[in-house]
Amino acid sequence: MTLREYLHFLSYVKSLEELWDAHTRQMAGFGFDRLLYGYTKYRTATSLGDPEDFVILSNHERAYVDGFIASGLYSHAPMLRWALEHEGAAGWKMIGDMMASETMSQDGFRVYEFNRKHGVTAGYTVSFNSVSVRSKGAISLCARQGLDQDAVDEIWSEHGEDILLMNNMAHLKILTLPYSTPNRALTKRQREALEWVGDGKTTQDIALLMGLTSATVEKHLRLAREALAVETTAQAVLKASLQNQMFVLEA
Repeated sequence: MTLREYLHFLSYVKSLEELWDAHTRQMAGFGFDRLLYGYTKYRTATSLGDPEDFVILSNHERAYVDGFIASGLYSHAPMLRWALEHEGAAGWKMIGDMMASETMSQDGFRVYEFNRKHGVTAGYTVSFNSVSVRSKGAISLCARQGLDQDAVDEIWSEHGEDILLMNNMAHLKILTLPYSTPNRALTKRQREALEWVGDGKTTQDIALLMGLTSATVEKHLRLAREALAVETTAQAVLKASLQNQMFVLEA
């Protein structure tokens, strides 16, 4: 797709799956065939939050994503450290510079070796603008095998502004679409009960509106709290809202 066609597509896409499929194909057209997108709304001064609450999208092989995210390697990745302190785009040449100057930390070197093993050696990282101190998003654009960083820098020199715009717009669209990990997805009834709580209804009101007993409503709210890993119903309403799981149109 041309830039105009892609932005038009983003304006109307309704599912995360469709967006991600198109975005990976669009970036592959520029030579970036492996992407890793991450976003959190639960950042603190010392943590990015529970990885289970991250929005993670990737077309890397499963072994790479598991090794990088599940094992916690991401927290020591030099480009992630850069992304937490900057906005915009940066090439991975800085990784080579750190290696050459011997300023890479031991944890950073472990990430470097892991990436090298999986052929993740050349590319760019885009760090998105944050609208809250609690949120942060970034995407790793890994170049296809056979392209070194010099070749990637040439691609970026010619197409970087368009690539950056497409990624920024895709990120903004992702923020509007429902997302949850499989074990934290709400059922239709759980979501409906939380929506009524968000509207200020009492348990008795919700029971009448949903045609259920108060005990059954309480059960749905309890299961919603458990699914979202929170302690109170108010926290569940907030978290479900942040994940765009409430007031969504049925497919």
